Amino acid sequence: MLNDIIGTKVTLHGKKIGVIADLIAKENGTLPYITHIFVRRSFGDPSLLIPWDNIRSITLEEIVVRIKDFKDFENIPIPEMIKLKDHILDKKVLDMEDREIEVVYDIKLIGINGKLFVSDVEISAISLFRRIGLSWFVNYLNSRSPKDKFISWKYIQSISTPLGRFRGDLRLNILKEKLADIHPVDLAQIFEELDDKQRISIFDELDTKQASYTLEEASPKTQREIIASLKKEKLVQLLNHMTTGQIADLLSVLPYNDVRIIKHMLDDRNAKKVKAILDKQEEDIFNYSTTKYIKVAPIDIVETVRNNYKDLAKDKKIVMYLYVIDDKEKLLGVIDIRELLEAKEEKKMKDIATDEVIYLTSGSSLKTALNMFEKYDFRALPILDKEQRIIGVVSYRDIKNLKHRMLE
Repeated sequence: MLNDIIGTKVTLHGKKIGVIADLIAKENGTLPYITHIFVRRSFGDPSLLIPWDNIRSITLEEIVVRIKDFKDFENIPIPEMIKLKDHILDKKVLDMEDREIEVVYDIKLIGINGKLFVSDVEISAISLFRRIGLSWFVNYLNSRSPKDKFISWKYIQSISTPLGRFRGDLRLNILKEKLADIHPVDLAQIFEELDDKQRISIFDELDTKQASYTLEEASPKTQREIIASLKKEKLVQLLNHMTTGQIADLLSVLPYNDVRIIKHMLDDRNAKKVKAILDKQEEDIFNYSTTKYIKVAPIDIVETVRNNYKDLAKDKKIVMYLYVIDDKEKLLGVIDIRELLEAKEEKKMKDIATDEVIYLTSGSSLKTALNMFEKYDFRALPILDKEQRIIGVVSYRDIKNLKHRMLE
C-alpha cells in the first residue's frame, strides 16, 4: 500500500540519503505504473527524482537505489506527472454524474515483472487510521470485521488534466449509455466495488436480459442485496426470463423466507422443476472436489516456496491457497497466496499459516458447501476425513458455475 511506502528510508551504498516523499505514476492502458520515486532529503539538500530503473531493491523498511552522482537526479516532478500521494490521496471519487461516492484514503500497489503498478484505490476510512499511526486500532477492527474496501483502477477515468494537491477529483468511467456494452461478468465485478445505492442505481438501468445474467454472475452477498431492493414486479420479470436452473442457482444462496416467497411467484411446472434441482444439492460435496491443489511442508521456507511457486502451481486447479500438511496428509494450516507474497523470506510455512481452518467433511452436502462459501467468503474450502487428513479441495467457482439445466 502507498501509505506503507511513504516515509520509507532510501539508501545508497548502505547510507541513508533521504525518505520517500511520493511515487510518480504514468497511465498505461489498464493500470498506471510507477516511473520515479520522489526523495526528500535532510538539511536543505535538493530533492531527488529517481527513475524506477535505478531502484535496486524495495521493501517496507528500505529502498536501495543505484546512482552515481546526486546532481544528475536533483529535480522535482513537473506538473504533468501524477504524484500518487499529493494528487490522488484524499481526493473524492465521483460517478459520471459528479455525485460523490467515497474518498481515496490509500492506494494498492502490485509488483509484476519488476515493475510496480497501481491496481486499486482504497476507500475505507480504516486506512486513514493507519496513516495517523493507529495501526493497532486497525488490527483490532479487522480482527472483528474486516472493513477494507477497494475500487479497481480500471474503473477510474484516465487523468487527462494535471491534478493539484487541493484540486481535482477522480471519476468512475461507468457510463449508463455504455452499460449494454459491458459483459455481465464485468458488471458483476463492478457491483462488488460499489455501495448499495450506486449498485441499485446501475442495476435499474439494465434491461431484463442483462439484469438476469448479471445477477447470476454476482456474489451471493450481492445477489441478496439486489433482490432485497427489487420491487415484486421487477423480480417477477427477472424470474420469467430465467431458466429453472438459473432460478435454482439464485435460490440456493438466499435465506429460507426469501426462497419461500419467490417460490410462490413461480407457476406449478417451474416450481416442481426448481424443487428437483434444489434436492440435488444434498449430493455429496466430494463429487465436486479436486486433488489438484498445492501442498507444502510446515518447515518449508517462504523464499524457497516463492521461488518454486510456478512449478508448484503447474497443472493445479486450486492455486490461490497453499495447504500445509504433515507426512500423514493431516492438514495443519492454510496460506493465502497474498500472505505468502507479503511474508518475510526466512519464515517457515507453519509460521505464516492460519491454523484455525474452516473446512468441509467427506459427508458434507452441496448445499452445506454453498452455505459455507456464503458465510465465510472463501474462494476454496478443503475437505477433511475423520482423521483431519485432507482428501480434496472444492472451489467456489466450480460450485457457483454448476449447470443445473440438465435436470430440466
